Amino acid sequence: MSTPHVVVVMGVAGTGKTTIGPLLAERLGVPYAEGDDFHPEANIAKMSAGTPLTDEDRGPWLDAIGAWAHGRAGLGGVVSSSALKRAYRDRLRAAAPGIVFVHLSGDRALIEDRMAQRKGHFMPTALLDSQFATLQPLQADEAGTAVDVAGSPGEITDRAVEALRALDR
Repeated sequence: MSTPHVVVVMGVAGTGKTTIGPLLAERLGVPYAEGDDFHPEANIAKMSAGTPLTDEDRGPWLDAIGAWAHGRAGLGGVVSSSALKRAYRDRLRAAAPGIVFVHLSGDRALIEDRMAQRKGHFMPTALLDSQFATLQPLQADEAGTAVDVAGSPGEITDRAVEALRALDR
C-alpha cells in the first residue's frame, strides 16, 4: 500500500479479527490495537452474561476506537472492531475519515465452530445469531473490502493484503 491506511478489521464474533488483525499489521508494518481492549467493563460484563450490547452501550467503545484511529491518521495502523452496522462505521469514519475496512466474512457454521473452540473469550456462541442479525455488510460507497475467512490465518492475511493493494490501484 502506498500510503499507510488505518485499517479496521471488522466482522461478527469468531471471524478471526484478533488473529488476522495482528498478522495484517505485521505485514503492513504498522501497529495493531485490539478492539476489545476499548470496551468499558460494563460492556464485557453484559457480553459475558450473554446479553447483546445496545447501540448506547457501543457508543463509548466506538468513540475510543475512533480516537485511536484518528491518532494514527497518516501513520497507519490496524484495529479490530466488529463494526457490524453502517452507523457504527459512519461513527468511526467521522472520527477518522481515511479509515478502510476489511470485513472478515464467511460461512456461519465455520464461524460457530471456531467460536466453540476458543478458550477464555468473553463472547459466547449464543450471541452469534444476534451478531449476524445486526450485521450490515459494507456498502459500495464505503472504503473497504470483504475477505473470506476460510483457510489458514496466513491465507486469510494474504487475501486481505492483496485486497487492500487492489483498493490503492
